[in-house]
Amino acid sequence: MIKSMTGFGKASLELNDKTINVEIRSLNSKNADISLRLSSSLRNYELELRNELSKQLERGKIDLSIYIESKAAETPVEINIDLAKAYYAQLKNLAQVLNEPLQEAVSQVLRFPDVMKNERKEADENEWKQIKKCIDLAISQLNNFREAEGKSIQKDFEERLGKTEHCLEEIKKLDTLRTTAIKERIKNNLAETIGLDKIDKNRLEQELIYYIEKLDINEEKVRLKTHLDYFKETCKENSAGRKLNFISQEIGREINTIGSKANDAAIQKLVVLMKDELEKIKEQSNNVL
Repeated sequence: MIKSMTGFGKASLELNDKTINVEIRSLNSKNADISLRLSSSLRNYELELRNELSKQLERGKIDLSIYIESKAAETPVEINIDLAKAYYAQLKNLAQVLNEPLQEAVSQVLRFPDVMKNERKEADENEWKQIKKCIDLAISQLNNFREAEGKSIQKDFEERLGKTEHCLEEIKKLDTLRTTAIKERIKNNLAETIGLDKIDKNRLEQELIYYIEKLDINEEKVRLKTHLDYFKETCKENSAGRKLNFISQEIGREINTIGSKANDAAIQKLVVLMKDELEKIKEQSNNVL
């Protein structure tokens, strides 16, 4: 089943005196490119979180943000009073020894090491388990979004592949007439140039066979149909994005070869149409997980 790499999920959790808000979004990327915005209280769980995102989302440019809103009045910055008193006493003694006035002592004390403390408690295991459930809910929403986008991509693939197959069928019809037309054109040109009575018919047939073989596109037609069928089968697989990209490249090679060997204006027009559809298929396959 096709899933897009693009998605968005959001979840919230009321936890004691806090509100946890989780937002996660993803875009297409060749690998798992994970960016986290976490509160400092959750830094210990960053590696675990990265591993879980890689496991559940596989790949994509993934941005996860966790915002913690506290309902209680907090004083995140604390002053070490005892240490500040000790620093102040030393400054006062120094001023007396130097017989200098003690000016702006408080601001100076606050600059000394370890006087100002910014302590944030780390989340405990029970709290992390609750936050983890909230994260899983946001990931689940993102995956639902990816699946919905995947259905849209699948529908677009079917339309593009159908148009390409229609062009291929038209090429098959034109190809049956193309060989005869090429033979007649060569014979007519030779007749006008040197006259039919001077042509060695056996040699002419040999040369025509050699020339027609160089322009033969039967193998390319068969391979192109095989690649188109393989693309449709691969769409039923999980995480098929990379594989679809490779198959698209093979489809492009066959279309290009048909165009270079066809030597026919009507077939060239159909080749151009197939190339246009293939470009749209490639754009979409780049966004498939």
